[in-house]
Amino acid sequence: MTTEPQSRIFVPLDTPDLGHALGIVKTLRGHVGGVKIGKEFFTALGPEGVRRIMIEDMPLFLDLKFHDIPNTVAGAVRASICLGPAIINVHAAGGRAMMAAAAEAARDEAEKLGLKKPLVLGVTVLTSLDQSDLADIGVSGSTEEQVVRLARLAEASGLDGVVCSGAEIEPLRAALGPDFKLLTPGIRPEWAAAGDQKRILTPGEAVRRGADFLVIGRAITDADDPRDAALRIGAEIADAA
Repeated sequence: MTTEPQSRIFVPLDTPDLGHALGIVKTLRGHVGGVKIGKEFFTALGPEGVRRIMIEDMPLFLDLKFHDIPNTVAGAVRASICLGPAIINVHAAGGRAMMAAAAEAARDEAEKLGLKKPLVLGVTVLTSLDQSDLADIGVSGSTEEQVVRLARLAEASGLDGVVCSGAEIEPLRAALGPDFKLLTPGIRPEWAAAGDQKRILTPGEAVRRGADFLVIGRAITDADDPRDAALRIGAEIADAA
């Protein structure tokens, strides 16, 4: 990643079309920190599709949100390391043993392959969920309480940080300190529509609160000039840092 303010930005490649994804990468290379590949791309195009993206020399956030028994998650993490991701994630709700297995697998496999270990992050509460959604699945207490609880568990399990909404950045910083990595999706500049995210912030607000990395999609990829949109957001981040 570059050292520029926009290096905090990861842009999702939410498409099953490899040509379209490569077009986004080539347009934004050098203007954002990296790309995020999630379930849609990975299900359609698999590891070979990821490798094709990696040829373009863009840091990768492999957003597959592993959540299974510890041995299965450890195997999935090991299998992902050869793709060279900068960041991978697991669901913190999978529990201490599962997260610890993921952290150990990432460390051991990266050492075995002579690669840099990716950051392993725990997904706390999806940004598409709000308080009423959590109540529907039996979670009592506030969203913030649940996020902080899962983040503390992630840290105790050996993870490098968590994925959280902008609303929880400040309580997480207070609870877990400055070195615990926070990656925040649901980021929209004021000039972009909110879409399906319920707990959102602007890029500047997120950085001021203490976010390390931001996932910003449609505000960039749907813009008339995606490169210019990325540069505008980078300038906002620079002003906030």
